[in-house]
Amino acid sequence: MLKVLSFAGALAGAAALSQFPEFSQQYLQRLGGQVDALGQITAEFDASAEKAGLSRDAALASMSGTEFLGYRQEDMRRAFARHERLSSDLALLRVAGPFERVLLPHRFADRALLEATWADFKPAMPVTTAGLATAGAGFAGGWAAVAGLLSLLLSPFRRRRLD
Repeated sequence: MLKVLSFAGALAGAAALSQFPEFSQQYLQRLGGQVDALGQITAEFDASAEKAGLSRDAALASMSGTEFLGYRQEDMRRAFARHERLSSDLALLRVAGPFERVLLPHRFADRALLEATWADFKPAMPVTTAGLATAGAGFAGGWAAVAGLLSLLLSPFRRRRLD
C-alpha cells in the first residue's frame, strides 16, 4: 500500500513539475510585454519631465496640490518601481534556462502576471528535454515526499523487533 501511494505521489509530482518549463515560458512572454508597456510609460513621463526642465523626481514632486495629482503621483511611483522590479526579473529569467528557472521561484513573484498566465495556461505533454527532465525530478520529489510523509505518519504503528 505504501509503495502504491508513493508511486501515485511520484506520478502527481511528475505531471505537475513537467508543466513548469512551458508555464515559465508563457510567464516570461507576459513579463516581457509588461516590461515593454511600463518602459513606454516611463520613457514618456521622463520625456515630458525633460521638456519641462525637470528630473523624474522633481516632476513627481511637482505632482501635488490636488487630490487627483496626489493619486497620480502614487500611481507613477508604483509604475516606476514595478518597471524596475520586473525588468530585473526579466533580465535574469531570459538568461536562465528552463532548468535554472525551476530554482528561481522568487522571480515569478508578480501576482497579476501569475494569475493571468495561469488563467490562460493549458497543460500539455512534455516532449522537450526540459519537460522530461522536470517530469523526472517531479517523479522523484513526489515519491520522496509521499513516502516520507507516510513513513512518518505510520511510524507510531509499526511493530518493534525484539532481539
